[in-house]
Amino acid sequence: QLQLVESGGGSAQTGGSLRLSCVASGRAFDNYAMAWFRQTAEKGGECVAGTSWSGESQYYSRSVKGRFTISRDNAKNAVYLQMNSLRPEDTGVYYCAADGPRPRALLVTTVSSEFDYWGQGTQVNVSS
Repeated sequence: QLQLVESGGGSAQTGGSLRLSCVASGRAFDNYAMAWFRQTAEKGGECVAGTSWSGESQYYSRSVKGRFTISRDNAKNAVYLQMNSLRPEDTGVYYCAADGPRPRALLVTTVSSEFDYWGQGTQVNVSS
């Protein structure tokens, strides 16, 4: 079992930055691939970023590539989403999610139904 708790949401202006954190409780965090999803009014649900167990393999959606960065610290059981150059269309609820457990988990999917564990979500509001 893995419990995920997000933090760091809030409000920003267009062009600003926010950093989301997700801390997991449970064992063997590095046995999970991790991802950030968001729910927005425009696009519904979307996987915006994902990472393998080591952080070496990463995925970004076209809408955030070059602006968002996913990272993880397995020693702290944490995954982060650094969001720069924010736009109003980034407004939504952001969720971290875990896929696993399996040893040295690669990121093999960005489909929400394939992720086994979810945080409660954190709201991000970007004003123009």
